[in-house]
Amino acid sequence: ELGWISKVHVNRPAVVRHAEQIKKWRTVKGNWQAAWLLKAVTCIDLTTLSGDDTPSNVHRLCFKAKHPIREDLLKALDMHDKGITVGAVCVYPARVTDAVKALKAAGCNIPVASVAAGFPSGQTPLETKLAEIKLAVEYGAREIDIVISRSLVLSGQWEGLYEEIRQCREACGEAHMKTILATGELRSLDNVYKASMIAMMAGSDFIKTSTGKEVENATLPVGVVMMRAIREYYWQTGNKVGFKPAGGIRTAKEAITWLMLVKEELGVEWLTPELFRLGASSLLEDIEKQIFYHVTGCYALQHDLATA
Repeated sequence: ELGWISKVHVNRPAVVRHAEQIKKWRTVKGNWQAAWLLKAVTCIDLTTLSGDDTPSNVHRLCFKAKHPIREDLLKALDMHDKGITVGAVCVYPARVTDAVKALKAAGCNIPVASVAAGFPSGQTPLETKLAEIKLAVEYGAREIDIVISRSLVLSGQWEGLYEEIRQCREACGEAHMKTILATGELRSLDNVYKASMIAMMAGSDFIKTSTGKEVENATLPVGVVMMRAIREYYWQTGNKVGFKPAGGIRTAKEAITWLMLVKEELGVEWLTPELFRLGASSLLEDIEKQIFYHVTGCYALQHDLATA
């Protein structure tokens, strides 16, 4: 429905002002902070996307995914029997089999997510993108993070973008599809809104800010625009689409800010792993440090916490 996006204009100064106000929100303290942080843990896509990934570090990542917070810390919070794990483990297609085996051996049902479709640049032929998606699903990935061709957005080829995402959705089959917009390369908030709408129209289960490889990754102004597109799409169709900020989210405070923003813009029903994820590789470490301090009153030493 090109009519939905043909006259879109985003008031950038107003969005930026709102984002600055978000940064000044009073943060939660004490048990409330611990509760928000544990909620954040359940929404993390624990990620390793490095050229030197090996089966062994993927196995270690999967163990951390099942045991994201030290057991004694959870017991102190009376949360040891609540089944707290991360939302998913995210790897390259070549490492999907390793992750599936490791999680199966650990006896947990955490989904494996795989980046695909020419990640991170998107500069591969569509046929290659579709083949990569199908292979990742065949290897056992239950979630696929595709990346769009930014050139289609920058040249205003909205029908071409729709068709590309639609074919990727078809290739995913039963797997959930998160569509990465790479917002840092879309040049305007108008384009962010339009690309968000097109991605949802084409069947995306989630829309995601960034690959984590751009110069500019998840920012609050972009988050506001994407969430309002999700809200508008929900009002128009009744379909709930998930949101995933990714890239550059490293601290517990930033995680809580994103959770609060989702609650403010979309409502409490979006604060579940089914509709909200945080893409991060180092965030969990800081969250565990904050929970350690909350429980013990001391700062964690290097050897106190297992790294993810």
